Amino acid sequence: MKKVRIGIIGLGFMGTTHFGIHQINPQAEVVAVADIDPVKLTGDISAVSGNIGTRDSNQLDFTGITAYSDPYKLINDPNVDMVDICVPTFVHCKYAMAALLAGKHVFLEKPMARSIAEVEEIAEAARNSDKYFNIGMCVRAWPEYYDARTRFQTGEFGKLKSANFRRLSQSVDGGSWENWFMNDERAGGALLDLHMHDIDQVRFFFGRPQAVTSFGVRGVRSDRAVDHVVTNYDFGDGTLVIAEGGWAAAKTVPFEMSFQLICEKATVRFMSEGYKIYWEDGRVETPEVADAKLPTGWHKELFYFVSCILDGVKPEKYQTLGEIVDSFKIYEAEARSVDSKETVKINY
Repeated sequence: MKKVRIGIIGLGFMGTTHFGIHQINPQAEVVAVADIDPVKLTGDISAVSGNIGTRDSNQLDFTGITAYSDPYKLINDPNVDMVDICVPTFVHCKYAMAALLAGKHVFLEKPMARSIAEVEEIAEAARNSDKYFNIGMCVRAWPEYYDARTRFQTGEFGKLKSANFRRLSQSVDGGSWENWFMNDERAGGALLDLHMHDIDQVRFFFGRPQAVTSFGVRGVRSDRAVDHVVTNYDFGDGTLVIAEGGWAAAKTVPFEMSFQLICEKATVRFMSEGYKIYWEDGRVETPEVADAKLPTGWHKELFYFVSCILDGVKPEKYQTLGEIVDSFKIYEAEARSVDSKETVKINY
């Protein structure tokens, strides 16, 4: 069987998560890894932590895998077909650009970059490449979100009356390399790193909002970043669409990702009771969307991207490059709204 030969840059929470997923994909083969931490290059990931999910072991098996301390050597390795970039946000641009210019397929973890200038630079390089490029906006592929969005888009639930998305995490301070998450210049705070998923869901479900009104607080856990935000999205039709995100809570607080859509025919909820549809006629539906082989959006997006490379299919099932650029512009409008305390129109 032909396989896509993959090199992973960055062995933090997402890089090690991706490693495990590629290891169970019969169409994928991890042939190289890169990290600046020599301990991680031995396979010891005991210092790695995240806000969702668990792992079976703190030791990865790198037998037969080339380990690089220099990411550029991995990028230029002729045995690597696809570069999977899972490094801190502030260095996304330089490694993504290098990989695209080296003629590699590129899967880049979210957020795409730290600024709109970097996002547009990467997007232009991706458009000009004859290889495939995709961003790890994994919630687009998360089974409950994808099912709800698909059915909403068909009109099954009727017209939207209101929508609410929430993504709330325990504090992540001290849980990353050099505590980079807590530095606004490097990470962009919870607004960019966490809340971006629900910004993107608003774009994914409903299209382009015209303006945003955001309320946030800076410096609760970080140096000066937005650590908690609530945003109203104006679509010009009076529909109430809100998203809330933050990582200001204590470390013992459970992670939450949830949504509720109130529509003409049904209320659709993914909350503590699971994924349910409460129909106006009294029926309660519990959609069966679980996939034992591909249980998360991480699994689905990565398996899909690998299959696209092998099949020669442009990877646009879950997202287009233009949509992801849109989501970043919405994020920047939210940041301006938090600071100005005013409604901000979005220039696409």
